Amino acid sequence: MAKFTVGKYLARRLEQVGLTHVFGVPGDYVLGFYDLLVDSKLDLVGTCTEIGAGYAADAYARVHGVGCICVTYCVGGLNALNAVAGAYAEKSPLIVISGAPGLDERTRSPLLHHLVRDYNTQFQIYQKVTVACVVIDNAVDAPRQIDETIATCLRLKRPVYIELPRDLVNEPCTEPSTLKKIEYKSDPAALAEAIEEASTMLRAAKRPVILAGVEIHRFGLQQQLLDLVKRTGYPIAATLLGKSVISERHPQYLGIYEGAMGHTSVRRAVESSDCLLVLGAFLTDIDFGGLKIPLKMSCTINARAERISIRHHHFDHVELPDFIEGLCKASLGPPRPKSLKIKNQSPVYKARRNSTLTVRRFFRRINDYLEDDNVVICDIGDSLFGAADLTIHRRTEFISPAFYTSMGFAVPAAIGCQLAKRKYRPIVIVGDGAFQMTGMELSTIASRQLNPIIFVLNNKGYTTERLIHEGPYNDINDWAYHLLPQIVREGWGCEVRTEGELEEALTRARQNTACFSIINIHLDSNDGTEALNRLAKRLGRRVGTKK
Repeated sequence: MAKFTVGKYLARRLEQVGLTHVFGVPGDYVLGFYDLLVDSKLDLVGTCTEIGAGYAADAYARVHGVGCICVTYCVGGLNALNAVAGAYAEKSPLIVISGAPGLDERTRSPLLHHLVRDYNTQFQIYQKVTVACVVIDNAVDAPRQIDETIATCLRLKRPVYIELPRDLVNEPCTEPSTLKKIEYKSDPAALAEAIEEASTMLRAAKRPVILAGVEIHRFGLQQQLLDLVKRTGYPIAATLLGKSVISERHPQYLGIYEGAMGHTSVRRAVESSDCLLVLGAFLTDIDFGGLKIPLKMSCTINARAERISIRHHHFDHVELPDFIEGLCKASLGPPRPKSLKIKNQSPVYKARRNSTLTVRRFFRRINDYLEDDNVVICDIGDSLFGAADLTIHRRTEFISPAFYTSMGFAVPAAIGCQLAKRKYRPIVIVGDGAFQMTGMELSTIASRQLNPIIFVLNNKGYTTERLIHEGPYNDINDWAYHLLPQIVREGWGCEVRTEGELEEALTRARQNTACFSIINIHLDSNDGTEALNRLAKRLGRRVGTKK
C-alpha cells in the first residue's frame, strides 16, 4: 500500500486542523476509513445514534473551534441531517464525512443497499445544509477537494460535507503539505467607508448600546469585543444564542435581550438606543419575544460576517474582525460613564425545605450553584428560557440551540463539550420531552467516564407547546429518569419534589465526580417561567389558540 492514500490524507488533515476526536456510528461503507481513524492520533467516539453524534460534534465545535462527524451512507448521513442543519443555522464549524458505495460497484450494481432514489441523493440533500459539498471521485483531485472543503468550513464557521467512496480510501495520492491558514482581508476602501460612517453615528449618539451575538464566539472575537467595551464605556447586552459572549459579571453588561419576553430594563436600554451597535448577531422572532422587530434601522449598525449594514447602507467585502478592530482605533469620542448597569438582581435564595419545587425557584437555586469550572448546556423550552437569567462567570460557558431550537440537543452536547475541554463539568438542563429523544446517549457518557450533572425538568410532556396550544398530543409517558443509571450500569440518580430534596441532590451530585449524575425534577405540568408564558401567549395567537 502506498505511504499516503486518500483516506490517510483526510485523517491527517483532520489532525492538522486541531481535531482530537471524531464522532460517529460505524457502517459498512465507512469501515475502511474507520480503521484509518483508529490508527491515527484521533479518538473515534462511537455514539448511540448518528443524530447524537451530530449534536456531540456540534457542541465540540462550539468549544474547540471545529468538530467532525463520520457516518455511513444515507441511513447514517440522513439520520444526522437535523443536527447538521442546526449547526448550519447557528454557525458551528462541522466537518461531515460520509462513507459511500464504491465508484466501481455503483456501475456494476445499480441497486446497492441504503440507496435512496439514486447515488446523488444524499449529496444533493447535504448541499442545502452545508457551505461546501464534495464527492471524492478520483485520487488525483482528492487532496485539493479535501483542502478546499475544510478551508471553507474554517472560514465560514458552518458545516461542510465530504463523501468518500469506499474504493477510494486506499487509493494512493500525494502527501499532505503543511496546512496553510487562508487569510481573508477586507476591501480597504469599503472598510474605511464603513468605519467612518459607523464612527460618525456613534460619536453623535447619546445612548449607544452594543448588542453582541454568537459570531463573536465563532470567530474568536471576545477579546476584541472587550477592548471595544473598555475603550468606549458602552453598555453591552447579548442575544440568547450569544449568551456568555462576555462575562456576565462585567460592570458594563446589561443582560440578555429577549424583546418582549425578557427583562424590561434590558429591553428599554436596547430599544431606546439612538445608536445600536449589533455585532455578530442574527436576530429571530425568539429574540424579540414573538413580536415584530422593534429596532429602528435608522439607528442601527448591524455588523455580521457576511455583511456590514449601517442604517440602510450595505457594505460587502468587509470582514467582521477588521470592522471591530477598526472601531477600536477610530475616533469615537471620550469614553462614556460606566454607571448604566441595570442587571436584575434577585434576592438571596434560601431553601424552603418542605415547599414544592417550582421551575422559577429551581433556576434561582442553580444560579448560586454554578462554579467556575461549569459550562451550562440547555435544551429548548423552559430549560433555555429559565437559564437565560443564570450568571455565567467567564466566556463561552453557555451552549444551547437557541436559534434553530431543535429538541434533544443537550445530553449528547455534553459529550462533545466535555471531551473538547475535560476541565469543564457540564451542567445539563433538559426537559423530559427532549431527554426522551436523545437520552440514550447516557450510554456514551458512561462509556467515556464523563461526569455531567443532568437535571431533567419532568413535567410529563411538552410544556412549551401546552402553553402555546393545549392538546393531548403534548403529553408523554413518565419515565423513571433517576433509575437510568441501572440500565447503563453507571452513574447516580435521584428524584426531587421539594426544595429540601433539591439541596440534598445538589450536594450529592457535586461530590459525585467519578460518573454522571441525573436528577429527576418533578414539576407541575403547567409550571413555566415568566419568559415562557409571555412567549407562549404571543406565539399562541399564530396557531389560533384562545389563550
